[in-house]
Amino acid sequence: MNRQHLHLRNARLIDPKISLDAHLDLFIADGLVAGIGQPPTGFAAERSIDASGLIACPGLVDLSSRLGGIEPELNAAVAGGVTSLACPPDSKPPLDEPGLVERLVRRSETLGLARVYPIGALTQQLAGEKLAEMNSLARAGCIAFSQAKRAIVDTQLLLRAMQYAATFGYAVRLRPQDQFLTGDGVAHDGEVASRLGLASIPVSAETVAIATALLLASQTGVRLHLSRLSSAAGIALIRQARRSNVQVSCDVAVHHLHLSEMDIGYFDSNARFDPPLRSASDRDALRSAVAEGLAAICSDHTPVDADGKQLPFAEALPGATGLELLLPLTLQWATQEKLPLARALARITCDPAAILGIEAGSLSVGSPADVCVFDPDEAWRVTPEALRSQGKNTPFMGYELSGRVRMTLVGGRIVFEA
Repeated sequence: MNRQHLHLRNARLIDPKISLDAHLDLFIADGLVAGIGQPPTGFAAERSIDASGLIACPGLVDLSSRLGGIEPELNAAVAGGVTSLACPPDSKPPLDEPGLVERLVRRSETLGLARVYPIGALTQQLAGEKLAEMNSLARAGCIAFSQAKRAIVDTQLLLRAMQYAATFGYAVRLRPQDQFLTGDGVAHDGEVASRLGLASIPVSAETVAIATALLLASQTGVRLHLSRLSSAAGIALIRQARRSNVQVSCDVAVHHLHLSEMDIGYFDSNARFDPPLRSASDRDALRSAVAEGLAAICSDHTPVDADGKQLPFAEALPGATGLELLLPLTLQWATQEKLPLARALARITCDPAAILGIEAGSLSVGSPADVCVFDPDEAWRVTPEALRSQGKNTPFMGYELSGRVRMTLVGGRIVFEA
């Protein structure tokens, strides 16, 4: 597990950030990318790796991964080529105290797997009543602040949170969903919810919250990120705001690029998500927005145990495992949309790294040697045994996907090898 001088031979190197897509050797020393194409002076490889037929790209950067048991989930991350991930604050207990953040950071560093970037609670206990101590949380290691899935009902408090964050240069991440319009809804307000008799969530639950957040962000100048958009109307609001120079970014969960309300089938609780799977036209609008670079892709990794899913649809816990599916599902979307591979990889490497403001998502010389080496053509079947995550719940169970990670490096160390 120690850092080595590594020579990666014959790989197709793809780095969207520096517009690199070529068959070149990669040289790694002291935890950094030391050379591309030619070794640096005096370089002597301790290990030479033949990567013929494989692609080497920057390690994947995931904007939202929930870590129940931290060790198995970080093992799942590196098995999926994810080398950096942001952890939302809705853990148990919530990340609203510096000591909790410091323990998470120390534990992840001790494991030496994927890099973990905590997102701090915007309000104490995520209760939406009093602002959390953002300065203390930032010093402890938080890189942004969020309410996770919980809304701040008091818009005056949300305004003050944004003003405070803007003053100190902190980013605010919101999951836009108006709780009054959401109510007890569990599915998209459409054909399937009507047929199955499920309480529904209208698109307006998302757009009202987006509009509010954008207006306050425009007023305060805060760096705003809106997480896991699900609708065409929501995407249209982001596009309009960007044209008006509002400082806003957004992401889409990878499962929303492939699935729609129709995939609920006959009450399949594995297709229970928050936000819900929406119409086919919403899904297509999300796919287009990601293709044009308006939104990044995240795994929205939310491992749920079997007991949480083996319930009636309305009572089942929302979410699915996603870390190990992020790459193959992104590759499948790119193939279906006939997109250049480099553009697709940007959505899970340099784009989310820029949103998080971290040094990741690139193979440029001098960058941290966080690398994902994968076979784009190798097919594998999604089975419980194939997943390292404690969560085996996914609507893609049984699917055959292409794209298998062969090796993952973090800081020049091989942390996963198939």
